[in-house]
Amino acid sequence: MADTEYLSTRQAAIRLGVSLGTVQNMVENGVLEAWKTAGGHRRIPVASVEAMLAKRRNQAPSAADSNAPLELMIAEDDPTLQTLYRVTVETWNLPIRLRIVGNGFEGLVQVGQNPPDIMIVDLMMPGMDGFEMIRQLRANPDLAKMDIIVVSAIDHDEIVKKGLPSDITVFGKPIPFHEIKGFLLGRLAARQRAS
Repeated sequence: MADTEYLSTRQAAIRLGVSLGTVQNMVENGVLEAWKTAGGHRRIPVASVEAMLAKRRNQAPSAADSNAPLELMIAEDDPTLQTLYRVTVETWNLPIRLRIVGNGFEGLVQVGQNPPDIMIVDLMMPGMDGFEMIRQLRANPDLAKMDIIVVSAIDHDEIVKKGLPSDITVFGKPIPFHEIKGFLLGRLAARQRAS
C-alpha cells in the first residue's frame, strides 16, 4: 500500500488539530485505528482520521446559528456531582446540549470529536487532571474561543500557583449554580446579538 494511505501520529495530530499526546492516547484507547511498523512507529489510516473529521463537521453547529443549542461539556469524576449537574441544568429549560465526561482524557477526546462552546472542569480527576486537560486545550489555537470554567475545592492560591491560564473563570465548591446559569445566559444573549 502507498505511504499516502497512512499518517504518522504527528501528521494525524496536525490534521485533527490536537496534540501529539492526544493522538497517541486516541490510538491506545481505540478511538483511532492504527498499527505499528517493525521499528515501532504508529501508522494511522488516513480514512480513520478523515472519518473523525467528518463526524466533527457533521456534529458541530454553525456559530452563526442563534437557534442551535449551546454546547456545554462538564468534566467531573464524582458520579453524585455529575447527577447534580445534569438535574440542575435540565431544570433551567435553556437551549443547552449537555455532555458529561469523567476525566481529562475523555474530555480531550470528546472536544476533538465535537468542541463545546463552554466547558466546566473539575481540577482533581483521576488519570489526566483538569490542569493538564486545560493546558492541552489552550495549546490548540482552534479552541481559543472556547470558554472554560473551573469549579474546584482547591484553594484559589494553590490554583494560581499551579499555573492555570488567566482567562479561565474559577469558582469554588459547592457548585455555584446561580453564577454558572448567569454565565450561560450571558453567552446565549451574546449569540443572539451576533446573529
